[in-house]
Parts: sequence; C-alpha cells; structure tokens
Amino acid sequence: MKNKLGILKYLGPGLLVTVGFIDPGNWATNIAGGSEFGYDLLWVITLGTITLIILQHNVAHLGIITGDCLSESIKKRFSPKLSKIVLGSAILANISVSLAEILGASVALQMLFNIPIWLGGVICSAASVVIVFTNTYKKLEKIIIGFISIIAFSFIFELSLVDVNWTRTLEASVVPTINSRSILAALGIFGAIVMPHNLFLHSEIIQSRKWDLNDEKLLKKQIRYEFFDTFFSMILGWIINISMFVLSISCFYYRKIQVTELSQAHELLKPLLGDKAAIVFALGLLFSGFSSSITSGMAGGTVYSGMFGKEYDISKKETKIGVLLTIFCALGIIFLVKNVFMALVYSQVILCFQLPITIASQLYLTSNEKVMGKYKNSFLMNTSIVLIGIVITGLNIYLFLN
Repeated sequence: MKNKLGILKYLGPGLLVTVGFIDPGNWATNIAGGSEFGYDLLWVITLGTITLIILQHNVAHLGIITGDCLSESIKKRFSPKLSKIVLGSAILANISVSLAEILGASVALQMLFNIPIWLGGVICSAASVVIVFTNTYKKLEKIIIGFISIIAFSFIFELSLVDVNWTRTLEASVVPTINSRSILAALGIFGAIVMPHNLFLHSEIIQSRKWDLNDEKLLKKQIRYEFFDTFFSMILGWIINISMFVLSISCFYYRKIQVTELSQAHELLKPLLGDKAAIVFALGLLFSGFSSSITSGMAGGTVYSGMFGKEYDISKKETKIGVLLTIFCALGIIFLVKNVFMALVYSQVILCFQLPITIASQLYLTSNEKVMGKYKNSFLMNTSIVLIGIVITGLNIYLFLN
C-alpha cells in the first residue's frame, strides 16, 4: 500500500505540461469546432492526446537519463550554428504561445470586469512574472494543480446544466469522421494540442525529482513513475478538452449557432444557461490563460538558459532573461493587436511550423546511443515519432498551400 501511494509524490511535472494542453487556444478551437461540426471532430482530440503522450513521454526520458533538458542537449550535441537556429525558432514559438495565453486571460478579464485587452495583458503578464520569479517547482505545481481543479470544476458545472449524449460522445471520440469542409478545423484542433514549448518544459521539470544518474534501479523507477504521471495528466487534459467540445455542441451546434470567438461564446451562454454559467465560463478561461502563461514563461526560461548550456534556475540571469523575454515580447505584440481572434490564429500557425523542428531534434537525441545509452528509443518508438513528424509536416504543407 505504501508503494502504491508513493507514486503520488511523482505526480506534478505532467500536470504542469497539461496546462498548455487546455490553454485558451484549445478553448477557441474546441468551441469553434463543436459549434460548427458537432460530434464529427471529437476523435481529433483523442488522436492529439495519444500523440502528446508519445512525445511527452519520450522527451521526459531524455531529461531523466541525461540530466539535461531538450534545450541543453541541443546545445551540447548540435553544431553551434544549427543549435542557434533550432533554439532561436523555439524562442519565437514560446513568444507565440505566450501571446495566446495572455490574450486568453485578457479576454476573460474583459468578460468579468470590462477591462481593456491591453490592461488585462499587463495584469496577467506582471502576475505571471511575479509567480515564476518567487516560487519553486514544488510551489508552482501546487498552484497549477489548483488552477486545473478550477478549470475542471467550471466545465463540470457547465455540463450539469445541459443534456449530453454520452454514448454518442464516446463513440465519436474514437471513430474518425472527416470531410473537405472540416479538415482545416481538424488541423486547428490538433495543432492546439501538440505544442513545442511543452516538450522543452517537460524535459526540464521532470528533473525536479532529484535522483542519482548512476543508480540503475532508481532510473528504472523514475521512468516507470514518469509514464504514470504523463499518462494520468494527459488523460485529464483529454477529459477537459472533450468537455469543452461537448459543451459547445450542446449549447451551440443544435441551435445552429456558429461561434468564432471566446467573447461571443461567453455572451451567448447568458441567455442559454444564465449569468452564473457565463461567469463560471469566464473564470475557467481566466485561470486557463493565467496558468498557461506561467508555464510558457518557464518554457522560455528553459530554452534561453539552454542556449548557454545552463539548466533552468530562476536565480540565474539567463533564466530570468528567458522568462522576461518570452512574456514581455508577447505583451508588446498585444499592444499592436487589433483583431484578437486573428492574433490567436496566427500564433497557432507559428507553433505548427516550429513543431517539426523540435520533433526532429528530439528524435535525433533520443534515438542516439551516445546520448541515451541502452535507454535509446526502441524501433517502435522511433517509428511512431517519425510517423508523427511526417503527418505534422504534411499538415503544415497543406496549410501553406491552402
């Protein structure tokens, strides 16, 4: 019994990653997809979750076995020129994702208190920086777990107010249905789930559980518990994303209301479910945006520190610069944004095009015996990651040509 409960202390890194899996970008794509296509695209969330489990589990192995995060490993193992290109693109991706997170929180503050978007961005950015600068991993994990609980509660509350066909929901979540009209929406939903900054972040924060790299027994235990943490956390994210989609179907699809913006969904919920439902929706979005802006800032600190061959350490200048660069560059862009929805769309596009670069880097490192030793990828893992990379690259080419 003690051993079974001991596994709980390893929960945490995966939950920090899950925050990026239920961020405002997911809210926007899920609600838009559910309102227009109903149950047809639920399976995309399942496919994206499976993809995420494979990639996050694989990159966490890199952190466990080498003691280096993905950014540090790229710096050490790639040529100076190539590492600058890869990590430079990752910095841009981190800024892009922070833009979406801060915008989401700003939209929520506007819903709740009628605060201008730019001011909401300032509030969210400042609060995120303060929390990242003043808290350790352990404290951050507790804060994030609290935020995830609030987000989950908000959807439990919303779903309790509507009729849901759970049999149809479960069937649609595993049976693919797609047509030429819905493919772009499917790409958006998938792209909002699998994001590069989470790969950099997970390889770093998994090391918050200290262990001796020379202790074979401890390494195997760490790998086993990491999978439980990753799988549990991603499934929790899957449930929350499915809930978003189902809420949109129940409230908007059957009434033939197509929703393209989060603020529109908030306003439409008032006459449909009442003011309390609209407030709970806005609160959930606020904590989603705020918590994900914290983790995207941490990811920025991880990547920037790695560019200098150093680990994430908020007491060090490289990490501080990375966090500030990520969050405040995103804030600067918000001051220039005129169309919030289009800003969210473009931020997701940047992530889609950077993701194959990160996946290719991760595959090279985790399949390399010089890096991973006997823990290098199996043939099945390599094949899975290659297929994921091919599919995502193909989707990017499709988006570019269309």
